[in-house]
Amino acid sequence: MTTAEQVDARVEELTGARVAEVTRIGGGDIGEAWRVDTDGGPLFVKTHRHPPPTLFPTEAAGLRWLAEPGALPVPAVVAATRDALVLDWVEPGPPGDGATLGRGLAALHRAGASAFGGPARKADAVGHIGAVAVPDAPTADRVTFLVERRWRPLAWKALTEEVVDPAVEHLVDAAAAVLDERLGPEEPPARVHGDLWAGNVLWGSDGRPWLVDPAAHGGLRETDLAMLDLFGGLTDATLAAYQEAFPLPEGWRSRLRLQQVTPLLVHAVLFGGRYGAQATDALRSVL
Repeated sequence: MTTAEQVDARVEELTGARVAEVTRIGGGDIGEAWRVDTDGGPLFVKTHRHPPPTLFPTEAAGLRWLAEPGALPVPAVVAATRDALVLDWVEPGPPGDGATLGRGLAALHRAGASAFGGPARKADAVGHIGAVAVPDAPTADRVTFLVERRWRPLAWKALTEEVVDPAVEHLVDAAAAVLDERLGPEEPPARVHGDLWAGNVLWGSDGRPWLVDPAAHGGLRETDLAMLDLFGGLTDATLAAYQEAFPLPEGWRSRLRLQQVTPLLVHAVLFGGRYGAQATDALRSVL
């Protein structure tokens, strides 16, 4: 476990600011989260007991990439190293108008991406969903991205951890053969948050929805809506505003379960329990 004294020293080293107080806060399901009050103002800091080397640099790159279109507010990155991520502090407030999130999310998706895959666009790129690493090399088509960059590597991790039915490997192969027709009308890659459950939408005291903890990539826009739907964040107001700004292709609701395969496999790897069975069922729904 990281201590407050270690965070104090690291923040002073990375920012040059003088630290007045370090407080551990909620929001650290995967790592540890801290509020650090400095002479230059408060900061948000994430640490991890055993961070993968690309975890925080990848998250920082994703935040910067999501901020580019100006569609939704994103905390500014102050510093990102292997062992810590330092962001501007966003003062939390009560949940605001869900329509603001819907319109902003539509604008973010419309901003697009040059390919399916991570914003780094490198052949050896590694992304992270939570603390789970996934390949993020760019690919020109959506089926290769979903199957080879998400489902197959995540299924392998889940099988290694023995948290999913062994049939999942064959289900991925079978789903891959029919996936293109199941995905609906072809669209260009969207600029996607990638891990957009309700907890990764931080409502600020300014009333705006801020995007945090992304697994940012060029992908299918229904991915973000499916994640919100899976964990209770897709409100009627959010959906209505999104549909008005950027209407979804026909049949989108029937595809939500398909788009939930990835987060369910991630949760199976991280937490085990019922998620393995749910991931298997979601894969069967593709067929």
